[in-house]
Amino acid sequence: MRVDLFDFDLPEDNIALRPAEPRESARLLVVRPDAEPMLADHHVGDLPSFLRPGDALVFNDTKVIPAQLEGIRRREGAGGQQVSATLHMRVAPDRWKAFAKPGKRIKVGDRISFGHNGDVCLLGTLDAAVEEKGEGGEVTLLFDLSGPALDEAIAIAGHIPLPPYIAAKRPDDDQDRRDYQTIYAREEGAVAAPTAGLHFTPSLFETLDKAGIERHFVTLHVGAGTFLPVKADDTADHKMHQEIGTVDAATAARLNAVKASGGRIVCVGTTSLRLIESAAADDGTIRPWSGATGIFITPGYRFKAVDVLMTNFHLPRSTLFMLVSAFSGLETMRAAYAHAIETGYRFYSYGDASLLFRKD
Repeated sequence: MRVDLFDFDLPEDNIALRPAEPRESARLLVVRPDAEPMLADHHVGDLPSFLRPGDALVFNDTKVIPAQLEGIRRREGAGGQQVSATLHMRVAPDRWKAFAKPGKRIKVGDRISFGHNGDVCLLGTLDAAVEEKGEGGEVTLLFDLSGPALDEAIAIAGHIPLPPYIAAKRPDDDQDRRDYQTIYAREEGAVAAPTAGLHFTPSLFETLDKAGIERHFVTLHVGAGTFLPVKADDTADHKMHQEIGTVDAATAARLNAVKASGGRIVCVGTTSLRLIESAAADDGTIRPWSGATGIFITPGYRFKAVDVLMTNFHLPRSTLFMLVSAFSGLETMRAAYAHAIETGYRFYSYGDASLLFRKD
């Protein structure tokens, strides 16, 4: 499909720079492609009224790490140069794939000393060597530290990698360390938050429990590739980024039981949907699953397991807008986004949410 089919104009004023407070006060656009009215304005706190006892919410419990690193590149015979690296996928206890800037000037064998603002952190150095160089500024970094020691050093030297559309407008701060994390974050490894989950609070969980809505957790470590633009003119020519995820056996069995009893699988966020669809067989059975997924969902995809999707509003020409268009229909989503823009919904990671029902 032509990528320009997924383009739209978004005013700058619609981009949220901070989340709503309280979280469940964020707006919720309910989209029912096969019902009247097709679009309805609500708030996240109204979510339980659109679900039925026996439905199951599926959350991504990944935890964002401070994966944005600033450092100085060292090369024999050359002076130091400031380098920025965004870690996006761990490939070994001492290795991370990262997007580095300025990517063209970095070479295999370069040494980089990381710390805030290019200065090595006071508690010791965090040094790495450029082991491999890929396309688009991607590098593989081999750190001098490994395992938990490396995790601790990254936590000290790094900072929260805010999405580029927020980082371009303001620096990250201590509030982001709290705001850019779900209340159920548990498994460290993400460099971007599963943002639909940012709307949930203990109070909303309690209301959902009383309504008989089940709650289940999977893990997909969201990578910085989620923010990469689609540069191809046709979706067939786009190479999707990979992310590491897990659906354990107990969760798979419980979700299959929900489906068998007539309940619906409601994914909170595109990350949990991509993982569930990666784990699902053609007959809709969800299997235990672990590994890297690069599933790329565009209109024409046949959904195997997921019935309802709660998600924030996405960038134009993005793989995520393509996904929601596959789920609820391209024309439906173009109408939904036009309505959201016109009525002042807040977009992107800290923005409002939509509740999408699958188009038959």
